[in-house]
Amino acid sequence: MVKLNKIYTRTGDNGTTALADGQRRSKADLRVETYGTVDETNACIGLVRLHTSGPLDAMLAAIQNDLFDLGADLATPPSADPLPYEPLRIVASQVERLERDIDALNASIPPLKSFVLPGGSAAAAALHLARTVCRRAERLAVSLAAQENEIVSPAAQQYLNRLSDFLFVASRTANRDGADDVLWVPGANR
Repeated sequence: MVKLNKIYTRTGDNGTTALADGQRRSKADLRVETYGTVDETNACIGLVRLHTSGPLDAMLAAIQNDLFDLGADLATPPSADPLPYEPLRIVASQVERLERDIDALNASIPPLKSFVLPGGSAAAAALHLARTVCRRAERLAVSLAAQENEIVSPAAQQYLNRLSDFLFVASRTANRDGADDVLWVPGANR
């Protein structure tokens, strides 16, 4: 159970922060940057939800909760030393739910004949912003996983990859199933 009474502790004044297992890392550490960018993705989705309702909003609410799970996963690196609790990890069923939601949203959207520019409705524009921040989180997670002595679970990486796909399809849903998509016109301004 999370209990936050005191919001400032001054322990980060020296440029470090604690991971979930208690170890201190620089606030510039790639692991901290990765879960911080997941948090930024979540904040972007919070802004999106100012413009959504119905099934799409419910999907986004579930994703926001998942992103806290993902942040906890990334903030608790696997360790040889056992923790006094079972760390929260992203699991395959969360990735599979995203895939089902993508398929459900995409079923009524016509195929694209051009790339889509971020825009259209306010919700779609905000979804595109969330998508690009999510892509950055994914790149950071891949970089983190490539570092010696760092582990990022495959499910966490898959979740970020699927989430960016979901956010793209959701943007088209928010643009009246693609009717209000702003399409790229190659070389239009030459």
